[in-house]
Amino acid sequence: MYYPDEFIEEVRMRNDIVDIIGNSVHLQKKGSSYFGLCPFHNEKSPSFSVSREKQMYYCFGCGAGGNVITFVMEYENYGFVEAVRYLAERAGMEIPKEEYSPEAKRQADLKGILLEIQKKAARYFYYQLKSNNGKIGYEYLKNRGLSDDTIRAFGLGYAAPYPDDLYQYLKKEGYSDEILKESGLVKIEERGAYDKFWNRVMFPIMDVNNRVIGFGGRVMGEGNPKYLNSPETKIFDKSRNLYGLNVARRSRKSYFLVCEGYMDVISMHQAGFTNAVASLGTAFTSQHGILIKRYVHEVILTYDSDAAGVKAALRAIPMLKEAGLSVKVLNLKPYKDPDEFIKNLGADAFQERIEQAVNGFLFEIQNLRLQYDLGDPEQKTEFFNQVAEKLLVFEDEMEQNNYIEAVSREYGINYDILRKKVGSLGNRAGLVRGMVSKPKSGIQKRSEKEDGIHQAQRLLLTWLCEEPSVYNKISDIIEPRDFTEDLYRQVAEMLFAQLEVGKRNPGEILNHFINDEEQYREVAAIFNTKLKEGMTKEEKNRAFRETVLRVKKNGLDYASKNVEDIAQLQAIISAQKALKTLNISLD
Repeated sequence: MYYPDEFIEEVRMRNDIVDIIGNSVHLQKKGSSYFGLCPFHNEKSPSFSVSREKQMYYCFGCGAGGNVITFVMEYENYGFVEAVRYLAERAGMEIPKEEYSPEAKRQADLKGILLEIQKKAARYFYYQLKSNNGKIGYEYLKNRGLSDDTIRAFGLGYAAPYPDDLYQYLKKEGYSDEILKESGLVKIEERGAYDKFWNRVMFPIMDVNNRVIGFGGRVMGEGNPKYLNSPETKIFDKSRNLYGLNVARRSRKSYFLVCEGYMDVISMHQAGFTNAVASLGTAFTSQHGILIKRYVHEVILTYDSDAAGVKAALRAIPMLKEAGLSVKVLNLKPYKDPDEFIKNLGADAFQERIEQAVNGFLFEIQNLRLQYDLGDPEQKTEFFNQVAEKLLVFEDEMEQNNYIEAVSREYGINYDILRKKVGSLGNRAGLVRGMVSKPKSGIQKRSEKEDGIHQAQRLLLTWLCEEPSVYNKISDIIEPRDFTEDLYRQVAEMLFAQLEVGKRNPGEILNHFINDEEQYREVAAIFNTKLKEGMTKEEKNRAFRETVLRVKKNGLDYASKNVEDIAQLQAIISAQKALKTLNISLD
């Protein structure tokens, strides 16, 4: 499935980028642009810029950039076709209807077909759970205390104890071995085809838009591994999804309960804690933290109370903090996990534990304390030194002081001594950083000359985009071929063509690079290079003239190395001489 360029451009134009992004990111107007905290990386000060004039967004911190279509793709984890369709429907546009053969459609939209297969597999597993074949799985879930409503709500199912049961079903549905192999549900080998999951209770994994993208399976009886998860595919990225997020994102709670497994999430949701999520059979990552930050500002870790759970919590805390989240840790003792706790003490007791959750940093200190015998002066001193080291993580003076007070009160450390120790360690760390020598200017990947030429070409394109009237000043001097960097030349050709007819549309130009992520980010950066602020009129004119001259001179030098006849060479030499007397300004 694809859409005509004219339709895509109309979709883009009828969806104002400030309105779309403003629904997900708090934006504040600053000059001609809007700024907010970037949704794609953690930051404390807004560097995420959205321009209504350019219909573009760009983060000066992480380099993420694009138009309204790519924002929806990145933020909602949509494919290109899905993003266009979503925006078209939002704008009330009629979506073109085009017929394709089944095979042509599969080739044109692999992601759509994979989603279709996952959905059919989920329905098949659910059907199997309610059949005689699935009795063992159904009884397991009921014994775990799940109601029929909960089983239905989470779409739980069962993979039959036959090695190719799902494969045979999907083949009858008309899917080829090639596409099934891409689904992550089937292994295709020379000896035959085998299901990834069999004799397992199945947990469909859904993205934030309630689409099945993968599965987790719990083996019935003996077998390893106990839990098996879908491999990563075109539609399933473990670091960009969390189990239960499709429901938790709609919760009115200001925090998420992050736990370890599928059953923990399900039992908490059944008990009314619909803000519970879990990572997908993998360790918690910083990407998960950034994903959570889109929806809440606080996380309460509800990991198992055993040694492995404590270790997992200690590993997750710094990643969550790095993502800009406030972190607390729930005490589940004397029970192992949330499911066990709720079954024995009930939802009210669990809510009380949530309210008593320990601050993440203080939880780290509690566990650090267990490594030392405070009756031994030497170990006690070492413990206090380690605490002081950890307190350096707080850059804000007031926040650091509050934690110094809390730690000194809890562990009987003299406040003034601890504060002095933290201060001395901070000064020493700053001194070490200051002593690290910078690399000498001669050791660079690219020469300064080459960097300067690229910078000049990029700056001129930015200037043309920021101030279209500049085009009239240079149209008789600069040509697209003067941009010797291939990507810059392509951009210049499209931008010059727009300016020639009196328009400027960076968002439209970006569409031409949407299939190459590296080029797309580079073009987005071109249109968002910052022009130096605070220049006088004379300084700005001088900078403009030097930029134009540098781009033109480099273009002529490049052309002189690729001449085909003497007439061309003479024309280039004449143009090079004319540059010496060229007088150009913004006035």
